[in-house]
Amino acid sequence: MVFNQGKPPSTEGCAVPTIGVLALQGDVREHVRALEAAGATARAVRRPAELEAVDALVIPGGESTTMWKLADSFELLEPLRLRIKNGMPAYGSCAGMIMLADRIEDGVPGQETVGGIDMTVRRNAFGRQVDSFEADLDFAGSPVRAVFIRAPWVESVGSGVDVLAATGDRIVAVRQGPLLATSFHPELTGDTRVHEYFVEMLREL
Repeated sequence: MVFNQGKPPSTEGCAVPTIGVLALQGDVREHVRALEAAGATARAVRRPAELEAVDALVIPGGESTTMWKLADSFELLEPLRLRIKNGMPAYGSCAGMIMLADRIEDGVPGQETVGGIDMTVRRNAFGRQVDSFEADLDFAGSPVRAVFIRAPWVESVGSGVDVLAATGDRIVAVRQGPLLATSFHPELTGDTRVHEYFVEMLREL
């Protein structure tokens, strides 16, 4: 796959996917801008009817416990689980990675996820806000600048999960079928390569 940093990929001859961004908390506008720059139509999702109207979903960063509770309050948690179980593509960044994990470590008592990716994720694994950092990574064969903010890491993955990026011995990006997750925030860098990868995933499914 060829990435064109700063330039939307050509959509000639391709259907333009409509990708929702879960708009309960986190970097919603930044993800919308990155998705549009990557050649998708993006819209905010807060209600079950809005979820039904999109081809795929981005779950942004934020605070995973708050996001879980808000999703439950907005009656989105079960519809999210059902759509992902039925094959809807989704991409989760930071807290979104936690939401897509089948198992979490260091969660609050009773914390739930949407699930879908056969992995165990450790919440706030890289430390507190003051421990935030940036790093250059090889993401699925392309160099990206990654921003880590109170980020999780992946403790373990099942046999069906592909590891797309790591920093040191810590897994920070994975894919399982139509589901993608990163520990870091590509929407904060101005580099749309991860979002382009996700849009291209949709076209290939």
